[in-house]
Amino acid sequence: MTAPDSSSGQLAEQLLRLTRRLHRAQKHYLDPVGITPAQSRLLRTVAHYETPPRMADLAQHLEVVPRAVTTLVDALEASGAVRRVPDPSNRRVTRIEITDEGRATLRTLREARRAAVEDILAPLSGDQRDVLEGLLTTLLAPTGSPADRSGGRGADRGAGRD
Repeated sequence: MTAPDSSSGQLAEQLLRLTRRLHRAQKHYLDPVGITPAQSRLLRTVAHYETPPRMADLAQHLEVVPRAVTTLVDALEASGAVRRVPDPSNRRVTRIEITDEGRATLRTLREARRAAVEDILAPLSGDQRDVLEGLLTTLLAPTGSPADRSGGRGADRGAGRD
């Protein structure tokens, strides 16, 4: 019988390997779109706001420093996916708005992400996928742990909404 620590360690390693594999597959599908995973995440985040968010809102949601958001917005703006717009109630505030081109990019990104996930899940039967979905739902449910309170740094909290 395997000791619990050894089993947990092996499971942790498998989860990390699967995460890296998923990131590589996603990057493979994103490369032709000409967007990085970080830019993709920012674009998805902007799209989920009812009104164009401030840069500070994006930094807080993405749990990054504001300067990182500026760099991402600069790149997305250069590609035409987003634009900076003035806040109607405070001229000192700039908001980030998704463009029609950005929405088209999001559709392409969704297809790329689905293809990446399909590559990973291809060996699983429908029943196995159902079991995996149930297990992941359980693991991703808030538990009150410090990782949940911080938003699970590194997790893509926008997943499932695309």
